[in-house]
Amino acid sequence: MSGTVLILGASGKFGRHSALAFEEAGWTVKRFQRGKDNLEDAAQGCDVILNGFNPPNYHDWKTILPQITREVIGAARASGAAVILPGNVYHFGDQGGVWSARTPANPVSRKGQIRLTMERDYAQSGVQTIVLRAGNAIDPDRQGCVMSLIYLREIAKNRITLPGPAETRQALCFVPDWARAAVALAGKRHELSQFEDIPFEGHTLTAQEIKSGLERILQRDLQFVRFPWWMFSLTAPFWELARELKEMRYLWNTDHALSGERLQEVLPDFTVTPLDDVLRSSLP
Repeated sequence: MSGTVLILGASGKFGRHSALAFEEAGWTVKRFQRGKDNLEDAAQGCDVILNGFNPPNYHDWKTILPQITREVIGAARASGAAVILPGNVYHFGDQGGVWSARTPANPVSRKGQIRLTMERDYAQSGVQTIVLRAGNAIDPDRQGCVMSLIYLREIAKNRITLPGPAETRQALCFVPDWARAAVALAGKRHELSQFEDIPFEGHTLTAQEIKSGLERILQRDLQFVRFPWWMFSLTAPFWELARELKEMRYLWNTDHALSGERLQEVLPDFTVTPLDDVLRSSLP
């Protein structure tokens, strides 16, 4: 099934890869231009709105995210479009485990509470919403993703950067895979509930597994170095990104994975890109 999709944040990681995936699947893709287009007008005639908007560097989330949410809900109501939203794991808090749609929300950060409030606004809006929830992004274009900014920041020196314990599992998401899943869910939207919370399992990896995989691919030994959290603590009072990342440090110490149960129910034939291909694509 195809149709017309409006991509918000088409220059960002999720928006860019989603636009390509929808085009490859035969959809008509409209890329919203913030500051030029009117959102309600742009959404007319669209079947799906993919909300890839995200303020860079977590800037002023408490103001900007609620504003974006109101605008997207208004446009979806006016057009009758369903909304697909890239979800994250922030609202689960710091109790590790395999997280699913049944895991109670327990945000321990300001950003986790903001995201939880945003999702509840969608759930109560009456607009069909699919939250496709993923862990940290891996972008083969290396656009501000966790693999390029953290793990591989010193790969040229044969170093893997450790943001937390080497054996702590982390939920990771290869963005092109997420985009393919979003397209498939858009095609099945008429079979889904008004509000769907669907975790995207992706790849669950420890830093040790990333290191071992890259050593196998590169055929050389790599060393661990610690991420300079001390520098972020020193600069947090006057550097916004340092302050916002420091708040989320707890996630690197929280062993977690995302359940693939619900996605498997809805898309039983969906498979992710093999890990070695993901790791190769991440290398500079």
